[in-house]
Amino acid sequence: MSETRDPTSRVWTVPNALSMLRLLGVPLFVWLLLAHHDGVGLVVLMIAGFTDYADGKIARRFHMESRLGALLDPAADRLYIAATIVCLAIRGILPLWVVLALVARELFILALAPTVRRHRLPLPPVHFIGKAATFNLLYAFPLLVVAQFDGTVGDVAAPIAWAFVIWGVTLYWLAGLLYAVQVREMVNAVRAPQAAR
Repeated sequence: MSETRDPTSRVWTVPNALSMLRLLGVPLFVWLLLAHHDGVGLVVLMIAGFTDYADGKIARRFHMESRLGALLDPAADRLYIAATIVCLAIRGILPLWVVLALVARELFILALAPTVRRHRLPLPPVHFIGKAATFNLLYAFPLLVVAQFDGTVGDVAAPIAWAFVIWGVTLYWLAGLLYAVQVREMVNAVRAPQAAR
């Protein structure tokens, strides 16, 4: 009798292919922004945003969730955010305080990694606040690029972009703090049976 294969171990699925495509677009996106090809860069970012939505929708609708997908999807989001931060900072569009706030949050999350590894904990599930933070930042950064355009379009985009930036940074930190709480709760759950022995 053959063993049933774990469906979450699948690699070649449509959602995973879309996530890989999104990852491959990062270097192109960086080059476009640094070369000031903002219009084309925005198109690449829009395509990335659509594939981000589509891979999750397809995975849930057709039961194609996988462990690889759970790693690729947030990795692609983080890479686009990091790439955009670096490019906008180099071009002087994004102020230093935003860059430092986002980098500090990533360092805060990285500081929890040894605890997760030491206790052999699973990665906590992504909280909806984290998704909302990513949503805000993924809208904020392209709008900041649009805000550089001359005329009414740029004037209208600027305040909307900064609203998304402020909400995105705030929610990004709140999601990081909730992640720390989740890790602490899992550590306590692991230690409780040991303490009862």
